[in-house]
Amino acid sequence: MELPNMKNLFNNYNFLKSNKVIFLVIIAVCFAFIGVYNKNIFLPIFLKNKTSFQKVKTSAGLVSVLASPTSSPIPTNVPTNSPTPTSTPTPLPTLIPTKPPSTNNVPPAAGYSRQTVQTDTGAFIVDIISADLNSTRVIVDTASDSDCLNNCPTLSLSTYAGRNSAFAGINGSFFCPTEYPDCAGKTNSFDTLLMNKNKVYFNSANNVYSTVPAAIFKDNWARFVEKSLEWGRDTSVDSVIAMQPLLVFNNQIVYNGGDNGKFNSKGLRSFIGATGNTVYIGIISNATMNDSARVLHALSITNALNLDEGGSTALWYGGNYIFGPGRNIPNAVLFVRK
Repeated sequence: MELPNMKNLFNNYNFLKSNKVIFLVIIAVCFAFIGVYNKNIFLPIFLKNKTSFQKVKTSAGLVSVLASPTSSPIPTNVPTNSPTPTSTPTPLPTLIPTKPPSTNNVPPAAGYSRQTVQTDTGAFIVDIISADLNSTRVIVDTASDSDCLNNCPTLSLSTYAGRNSAFAGINGSFFCPTEYPDCAGKTNSFDTLLMNKNKVYFNSANNVYSTVPAAIFKDNWARFVEKSLEWGRDTSVDSVIAMQPLLVFNNQIVYNGGDNGKFNSKGLRSFIGATGNTVYIGIISNATMNDSARVLHALSITNALNLDEGGSTALWYGGNYIFGPGRNIPNAVLFVRK
């Protein structure tokens, strides 16, 4: 756009001075042309260089000024949480079945052994402890000092072993546990014949004619009788314990089963036995009473008597439980050094 000739305008200043209205109009027109001119010239440059016009207030009023290019803000990096690594589960170890102990139908000459015994009814794991009666006394310890008919005291097998310095021990005779409903009024009592380490006979009066088998120990010998009535009340022996059933007698199996459901079910079977001057205590695993008799016969044990089982099962050797502790019991069979 062509600008008006400013020189001619100012040469005619005197004319314009005499006519102020015309003068002001001309001045307004000039400023309008200057604004259009600036817009046509500077706006493309502003757009190209990303500049901007800003209005600033001065003493003369609002003036358009060219602002410096505004820098684009640098984005703030927002920290991103590191992804939680997916944990790889540790594979569980493959359970390797425990190898059963080697088959051995010979009991240990002394000490403890865990072995598999082969019989005509199958193979059975036996935990067995043997001792020489020449150097070992077999005693029976009781929690009560004398006959007890109800709410009788009981102790753990480890307590019996500890207070007698026994190197081995096993649960004793059948009794009536507190948790059995049928035992109300006779809890923790037992009713078979027994002589404890203090030479006290228990349940003597009601076993005068008893047919329950018994085992008797003294010095370097052991005697098994088929009926308690065959035994008097001799206190010179080390111990007497009556229990049932008798499993092996004079090298023969004398228990051949019956209608007792508990005896016919598989479970842990405790025993005490003897051959010559060697005494044995132990536990047969997963066996019926009939199996138990055959295992002891296969071990060539001359005489053997069943002991309590189930929740009372406990076997102690060398300061530790092999089985147990089981429930507390009213009596226990112990091996002590002479």
